Amino acid sequence: MIKNYPPGFSYPDFAPDFHAQFFDPDEWADIFEASGAKYVVLTSKHHEGFTNWGSPYSWNWNSVDNGPHRDLVGDLGNAIRKRSLHYGLYNSLYEWFNPIYLSDKEAGFKTQDYVAKKAMPELITLVNRYKPDLIWSDGDWEAPDTYWNSTEFLAWLYNDSPVKDVVVTNDRWGNGCYCKHGGYFNCADKFTPGQLPNHKWEKCQSVDTISWGYRRNMKLTELMDLPSIIKDLVYTVALGGNYLLNVGPTADGVIAPVFEERLRGIGVWLKINGEAIYGTKPWRVQAENATVLAWYTSKNTSTVYAIFTSNPMQNSFKLSMPKTSDSTVVTLLGNPEPLKWAPLKSTGLIILLPDLPFSPAEAWTLKLDGVA
Repeated sequence: MIKNYPPGFSYPDFAPDFHAQFFDPDEWADIFEASGAKYVVLTSKHHEGFTNWGSPYSWNWNSVDNGPHRDLVGDLGNAIRKRSLHYGLYNSLYEWFNPIYLSDKEAGFKTQDYVAKKAMPELITLVNRYKPDLIWSDGDWEAPDTYWNSTEFLAWLYNDSPVKDVVVTNDRWGNGCYCKHGGYFNCADKFTPGQLPNHKWEKCQSVDTISWGYRRNMKLTELMDLPSIIKDLVYTVALGGNYLLNVGPTADGVIAPVFEERLRGIGVWLKINGEAIYGTKPWRVQAENATVLAWYTSKNTSTVYAIFTSNPMQNSFKLSMPKTSDSTVVTLLGNPEPLKWAPLKSTGLIILLPDLPFSPAEAWTLKLDGVA
């Protein structure tokens, strides 16, 4: 800051330089749809308190009064919903610089002026105005849920709000809530459980491994490549999670081509393998070290998918966990021809693989019908 900005330049001075002049919500929505995403979550307000909509509780510190002079939340929401995608909004409860919040903090959160005057009326207005299908709450760690009046807000949300019948929420509603209370759990950022959680969860991951926001100085080596993303996605889904993948747009309102390339690459893989991802549940076994490591997902009682994220480099492929029957059929997704297979002694099977098609994601899926 000292090197690149004039003396006295402060955080609020960045707002007029946030123009979003190339922001095209339809273009963004096209990219998200092409990625195979089923829901999109936009940051409506991060910890600095600047709202990407014309909040009446954030005078001149929002994208309508300042910077882009545009309702970014509303414009993207309209584009997303034209494509039958679900629209969610991220909202930070606390604000770094807000004097009312800082006053409550100094009082040991015994006062709730910030919650009563800013946080809750703003959140209720956001819900009433944009009717999000999902609320991704954050910034909860400094104060308990009793300070935030979280239960009161959630009671309104689920009983009386315009989205009461559809809305889902995460678990960040007060210090100590996460991983314990919530429609679904985020737990920590980039949460990676070692075993199958007993509650619905979502992994929040960023393509840029260093930052959630756009960095002008990011390097290719600091970004997840397509095979890494698909591996992470498969692991998450096998353990019953949803996958929320973050890309930070530029101040001009652009999704960088390198991020777009990753997102479209995921969509290409899902066009062939999405059957093993969408609408699936964890199987009785989540993974096995087969010929190569295989991750399992399942549909109904007798359809199981084995996804492998490295090329076995051989024609025979052994899986020891599925129990076969005379009616078992094995196919490679993307290839209509049933594959030849033979049962192993007590459980499992050996499959004759065709030459695997080229996959930039380096991941393939075997579909096993009629197994237990």
